[in-house]
Amino acid sequence: MSTDSDSTDPTRIAFVCVQNAGRSQMSAAFAERERDRRGLDDRVEILTGGTRPADRVHGEVVDAMAEVGFDLTDRTPREISAEELRACDYVATMGCSTLDLGDAEGNVDVRDWALDDPDGQDGERVREIRDEIEKRVRALFDEFSDADDEPGGS
Repeated sequence: MSTDSDSTDPTRIAFVCVQNAGRSQMSAAFAERERDRRGLDDRVEILTGGTRPADRVHGEVVDAMAEVGFDLTDRTPREISAEELRACDYVATMGCSTLDLGDAEGNVDVRDWALDDPDGQDGERVREIRDEIEKRVRALFDEFSDADDEPGGS
Protein backbone atom coordinates (compact mmCIF):
# COMPACT_ATOMS: atom_id res chain seq x y z
CA MET A 1 0.00 0.00 0.00
CA SER A 2 2.99 2.25 -0.36
CA THR A 3 3.54 4.46 -3.37
CA ASP A 4 6.64 6.14 -4.70
CA SER A 5 5.11 9.55 -4.14
CA ASP A 6 4.07 8.80 -0.55
CA SER A 7 4.94 11.91 1.47
CA THR A 8 5.97 9.73 4.40
CA ASP A 9 8.81 8.14 2.43
CA PRO A 10 12.12 9.11 4.00
CA THR A 11 14.62 11.29 2.21
CA ARG A 12 17.34 8.88 1.07
CA ILE A 13 20.92 10.08 0.91
CA ALA A 14 23.87 7.99 -0.30
CA PHE A 15 27.57 8.77 0.10
CA VAL A 16 29.64 6.85 -2.44
CA CYS A 17 33.29 6.41 -3.32
CA VAL A 18 35.33 3.62 -4.81
CA GLN A 19 36.57 1.89 -1.66
CA ASN A 20 33.97 3.12 0.85
CA ALA A 21 36.85 3.33 3.31
CA GLY A 22 37.41 7.05 3.78
CA ARG A 23 35.42 10.01 2.50
CA SER A 24 32.09 8.23 2.16
CA GLN A 25 32.43 6.70 5.64
CA MET A 26 33.17 10.12 7.15
CA SER A 27 30.23 11.61 5.24
CA ALA A 28 27.85 8.93 6.49
CA ALA A 29 28.99 9.40 10.09
CA PHE A 30 28.48 13.17 9.93
CA ALA A 31 25.10 12.65 8.23
CA GLU A 32 23.97 10.27 10.96
CA ARG A 33 24.89 12.86 13.57
CA GLU A 34 23.11 15.64 11.64
CA ARG A 35 20.02 13.47 11.30
CA ASP A 36 20.01 12.85 15.06
CA ARG A 37 20.65 16.51 15.94
CA ARG A 38 17.76 17.64 13.77
CA GLY A 39 15.36 14.97 15.02
CA LEU A 40 14.99 13.46 11.56
CA ASP A 41 15.49 9.82 12.52
CA ASP A 42 12.28 8.68 10.86
CA ARG A 43 12.58 11.06 7.89
CA VAL A 44 16.14 10.50 6.59
CA GLU A 45 17.74 7.24 5.47
CA ILE A 46 21.52 7.23 5.03
CA LEU A 47 23.39 4.78 2.80
CA THR A 48 27.06 4.47 2.07
CA GLY A 49 29.00 2.18 -0.18
CA GLY A 50 31.63 1.78 -2.80
CA THR A 51 32.05 0.42 -6.28
CA ARG A 52 35.09 -1.66 -5.22
CA PRO A 53 34.99 -1.75 -1.40
CA ALA A 54 38.16 -2.08 0.66
CA ASP A 55 38.54 -4.60 3.48
CA ARG A 56 38.35 -1.95 6.21
CA VAL A 57 38.08 1.77 6.84
CA HIS A 58 41.43 3.53 6.43
CA GLY A 59 43.32 3.85 9.73
CA GLU A 60 43.98 7.56 9.27
CA VAL A 61 40.24 8.10 8.80
CA VAL A 62 39.42 6.12 11.96
CA ASP A 63 41.95 8.26 13.87
CA ALA A 64 40.73 11.60 12.49
CA MET A 65 37.10 10.78 13.20
CA ALA A 66 37.94 9.59 16.73
CA GLU A 67 39.32 13.09 17.39
CA VAL A 68 35.83 14.51 16.86
CA GLY A 69 33.92 11.83 18.74
CA PHE A 70 33.19 9.14 16.14
CA ASP A 71 34.14 5.49 16.45
CA LEU A 72 34.44 3.99 12.98
CA THR A 73 36.41 0.91 14.04
CA ASP A 74 33.42 -1.40 13.58
CA ARG A 75 32.38 -0.04 10.19
CA THR A 76 32.93 -2.25 7.19
CA PRO A 77 33.12 -0.96 3.62
CA ARG A 78 30.36 -2.40 1.46
CA GLU A 79 29.37 -2.48 -2.17
CA ILE A 80 26.45 -0.31 -3.16
CA SER A 81 24.23 -1.22 -6.09
CA ALA A 82 22.90 0.99 -8.85
CA GLU A 83 19.42 -0.09 -7.72
CA GLU A 84 20.06 1.29 -4.22
CA LEU A 85 21.35 4.54 -5.69
CA ARG A 86 18.38 4.93 -8.04
CA ALA A 87 16.11 4.81 -4.97
CA CYS A 88 17.91 7.80 -3.42
CA ASP A 89 16.93 11.45 -3.43
CA TYR A 90 20.55 12.63 -3.12
CA VAL A 91 23.80 10.88 -4.02
CA ALA A 92 27.10 12.49 -3.11
CA THR A 93 30.16 11.07 -4.82
CA MET A 94 33.56 11.94 -3.47
CA GLY A 95 35.35 12.79 -6.68
CA CYS A 96 36.24 9.27 -7.71
CA SER A 97 33.10 7.87 -9.25
CA THR A 98 31.50 7.75 -12.66
CA LEU A 99 28.02 6.72 -11.62
CA ASP A 100 25.54 5.82 -14.30
CA LEU A 101 22.04 5.70 -12.90
CA GLY A 102 20.41 5.29 -16.29
CA ASP A 103 16.82 6.46 -16.55
CA ALA A 104 16.73 7.50 -12.88
CA GLU A 105 19.42 10.14 -13.42
CA GLY A 106 16.82 12.93 -13.62
CA ASN A 107 15.14 11.78 -10.40
CA VAL A 108 18.30 11.62 -8.29
CA ASP A 109 20.23 14.71 -7.26
CA VAL A 110 23.82 13.56 -7.88
CA ARG A 111 26.65 15.75 -6.62
CA ASP A 112 30.35 15.22 -7.02
CA TRP A 113 32.11 16.68 -4.02
CA ALA A 114 35.56 16.26 -5.63
CA LEU A 115 37.40 15.63 -2.37
CA ASP A 116 40.96 14.34 -2.05
CA ASP A 117 41.36 10.74 -0.97
CA PRO A 118 42.53 10.64 2.69
CA ASP A 119 44.22 7.24 2.21
CA GLY A 120 47.92 7.62 2.95
CA GLN A 121 47.66 11.34 3.75
CA ASP A 122 49.19 12.87 6.86
CA GLY A 123 46.98 13.63 9.85
CA GLU A 124 46.69 17.34 9.09
CA ARG A 125 45.45 16.72 5.53
CA VAL A 126 42.98 14.06 6.70
CA ARG A 127 41.60 16.55 9.25
CA GLU A 128 41.17 19.16 6.48
CA ILE A 129 39.25 16.66 4.35
CA ARG A 130 37.17 15.61 7.39
CA ASP A 131 36.28 19.22 8.21
CA GLU A 132 35.30 19.95 4.61
CA ILE A 133 33.06 16.87 4.58
CA GLU A 134 31.38 18.01 7.79
CA LYS A 135 30.59 21.42 6.22
CA ARG A 136 29.19 19.84 3.06
CA VAL A 137 27.01 17.38 4.98
CA ARG A 138 25.61 20.19 7.13
CA ALA A 139 24.92 22.30 4.01
CA LEU A 140 23.13 19.37 2.35
CA PHE A 141 20.92 18.89 5.40
CA ASP A 142 20.23 22.65 5.49
CA GLU A 143 19.21 22.50 1.85
CA PHE A 144 16.67 19.70 2.02
CA SER A 145 15.48 20.63 5.53
CA ASP A 146 14.70 24.13 4.28
CA ALA A 147 12.82 22.67 1.33
CA ASP A 148 10.77 20.34 3.55
CA ASP A 149 10.09 22.52 6.58
CA GLU A 150 7.94 25.56 6.98
CA PRO A 151 9.89 28.70 7.85
CA GLY A 152 9.98 29.99 11.38
CA GLY A 153 10.02 26.72 13.28
CA SER A 154 12.56 26.03 16.01
